[in-house]
Amino acid sequence: MSVVFVPKRQRGKEQINQETIQRLLDENDQLVRCITEYLQKGRATECVQYQQILHRNIVYLGTIADASTEILPETQTSDHTNRIG
Repeated sequence: MSVVFVPKRQRGKEQINQETIQRLLDENDQLVRCITEYLQKGRATECVQYQQILHRNIVYLGTIADASTEILPETQTSDHTNRIG
């Protein structure tokens, strides 16, 4: 079972940190390998459940990335814009 989709009673108890993100990336790597193996064997039907988990993981990682960019302070895009004139 994906580390992201835990039972409701346990949700929110794990902090999102680099270790959690790395576990998801490792899990995604394994899912891609498994999906590839099944496809090479002509067993595309078995891939569906793994593709769904992979999709949820990717969406979750994207959500984390979007949330983290909102937290970061704004930075100047270029020194040239401040020195023109």
